[in-house]
Amino acid sequence: MKAVVDYLSSIDPVWAAFYATCFTWLVTAAGAALVFLFKSLHRKWLDGMLGFTGGVMIAASFWSLLNPAIEMSPGEGFAKAIPAAVGFAAGALFLFSLDKWLPHLHLNFPEEKKEGVKTNLQGTILLVLAITLHNIPEGLAVGVLFGGAAAGVPEATIGGAVALALGIGLQNFPEGIAVSFPLRRLGLSRKKSFFYGQLSAIVEPIAGVIGAMAVMQMLPILPYALAFAAGAMIYVVVEEVIPETQQDKYTDIATLGFIAGFLVMMMMDVGLGA
Repeated sequence: MKAVVDYLSSIDPVWAAFYATCFTWLVTAAGAALVFLFKSLHRKWLDGMLGFTGGVMIAASFWSLLNPAIEMSPGEGFAKAIPAAVGFAAGALFLFSLDKWLPHLHLNFPEEKKEGVKTNLQGTILLVLAITLHNIPEGLAVGVLFGGAAAGVPEATIGGAVALALGIGLQNFPEGIAVSFPLRRLGLSRKKSFFYGQLSAIVEPIAGVIGAMAVMQMLPILPYALAFAAGAMIYVVVEEVIPETQQDKYTDIATLGFIAGFLVMMMMDVGLGA
């Protein structure tokens, strides 16, 4: 792992962010590829993995994003928390706006409950768009952290950025499954189910590069940018991931998955982020 951190420290941070988010994209593709090996996946495993995804995202939002944003902000008391609070609110509102505008369909929900502007798009496309919505703040978070670390901000480290990319990669594996298997059940071929499954994460490298470039050009926005990504990620967890795990009788498994994901991400961030 040290060799990976050293290598990413030695190259341009935009490229480092690109490589890291390509890794998270490829892990999504690996999860989606299971559709070639199995006919179906039991609902309890899917809910458990989605719970794991939510736990990773919540833990990453605090340890990798919000906490560094607060620590690097100037001032004392309430003033020190203002940049993080503003960025967090802006991130949540940004995803709220996308959620209201972008047509999509949550996993495990009937097609009549699709959200966003009215459209005639098929349920398969709407499902892919919903997962794509998850991935925008994830890629942005990795890119922002790499940009801050490259700029020499003590609270943002390459190790922390690598830990975040690993955590997001871990939770992207079940996200790939969560797209490809439902699409297969809807009648798509294995190839098309895989294609759309991996396609849902292609926005991560794009968002990662944008995040790294933005922070490097405007370093003072770093605490706002970190908190922005955290607000967007937590909005996704509360509005999409958790409700998707509560539609069947396996809510306890989803909850245990959430706890496991939170613990894994917390330990990785503390262990690698120093």
